[in-house]
Amino acid sequence: MFSIEHEFDSSVVTLVDDGKKPLQEDIIINAFAECITVEQYDVRTDTVQKVTLSISQLNDLSAALDLPEGVYQLKPK
Repeated sequence: MFSIEHEFDSSVVTLVDDGKKPLQEDIIINAFAECITVEQYDVRTDTVQKVTLSISQLNDLSAALDLPEGVYQLKPK
């Protein structure tokens, strides 16, 4: 299950783990014009862990999901 909200400066996607137990904490993705952040609460440390990806890194990740094993470099069109 997931939700999508549009804030003033970002779009927020929340991914809820509604599969079989044990379940993971929700993942919150904030899409800004200049970067994407991915956040998840860590029960072990009682903190929110955050990863920030540049738009270039996000484009690479998107391409990587459809490619076989290997090393790649995306070239501008």
